[in-house]
Amino acid sequence: MNNLHSSTRLEWLDALRGFTMLMVVTNHIYGFGFDTNTKYSMFMSLCLLFRMPLFFFISGFLAYKASFSWSLGDTGRLVAKKLRVQIIPTVVFMTAYIAISAKHFWPRMEEAWTSPTKGGYWFTMVLLEMFLVYYAVCWIARRCSDSPPALPVREGAESFVSSEVTAPSLTGRAGGESVALVILWALSLFAYATLYMPSWFSWYKEDFWKVTSITEFARNFHFFLLGNLVHRYWGQVQRLFDSKWFFPLLIAVAFLGAGDYLKWHNLRLQWANLPRTMSMYALVLIIVAFFRHYASWFTKETRIGNALQYIGVRTLDIYLLHYFFFPKLPDVGVWFKAHPENFVLEGTAALVVALLVIAFSILTSNVLRVSPFLKKWLFGRE
Repeated sequence: MNNLHSSTRLEWLDALRGFTMLMVVTNHIYGFGFDTNTKYSMFMSLCLLFRMPLFFFISGFLAYKASFSWSLGDTGRLVAKKLRVQIIPTVVFMTAYIAISAKHFWPRMEEAWTSPTKGGYWFTMVLLEMFLVYYAVCWIARRCSDSPPALPVREGAESFVSSEVTAPSLTGRAGGESVALVILWALSLFAYATLYMPSWFSWYKEDFWKVTSITEFARNFHFFLLGNLVHRYWGQVQRLFDSKWFFPLLIAVAFLGAGDYLKWHNLRLQWANLPRTMSMYALVLIIVAFFRHYASWFTKETRIGNALQYIGVRTLDIYLLHYFFFPKLPDVGVWFKAHPENFVLEGTAALVVALLVIAFSILTSNVLRVSPFLKKWLFGRE
């Protein structure tokens, strides 16, 4: 179950994606539905350290396809498909949401398109940018390799909506890609660090980088590349997970990093983001290791596994639709602000509401999927 083979469907990975989507909606419920923020919630602050990094990690993990040829034709078709799947649904649902929720449509549309977060719909657009950069690097690396091309990838294996994973190849033609991606990961980590060095760097304050959401790209691309590299070196990573010292080390790093970021604040200025980043990496790996270790809990034969897997394979649908079903419960937020440090109660309340929102999102998706045309153009499914 823990080895990646071309015919293996990792059920725990689908469940992990479902868990991550659940955390995204739960956090949105607490922030937008309860009308509060991280200042008043330890639960929300902790979730923010891993929910989006984990989403990008999984996307990067699934983006690696050892058997893909990276020929010009295959790469072009892959790019065309990603453009269709990532752009059209996002534009349609963002426009519909603004039309329903905004008092003044055009000013709100302009505000959304000029904002780096695109009115909440930034994820699919930033993920598209990541795919395009990743594809370009892999295509160039393959062109620079003298190794023969691989067999074409099986149709339908895509990172956002599929859990098909392939066996890692660490030699020959894949070796050049890995080296290029390690270099790119280091550069992306540096770009991410500059976002938290205002006295040294200010590029991210320019309107162009905000409009293109490159600021969010820089904030998250290194997690995408981390996931991709973990997949390529999955055998070695599994040995790390199974070692006696690695998981305790992750726990210690997560505790110290999150503790300093959330409570102690020992580091200042440019150094303040270091413990936060360390805790983010540690938490992502802890959660991945947990789902892998308890893979038997997350099969379709178990209730929780079946439920999380169902959410996991419908993440695009839920992400696009869940904004339409946010409840307006500001009084709940007022209570939590007056009674802080209720970690379990905060999480439970937001989680229960999130499950309802996800249920309505999936129901709406199923209705729209009755039409083959809408199924293809709104959710990218043939």
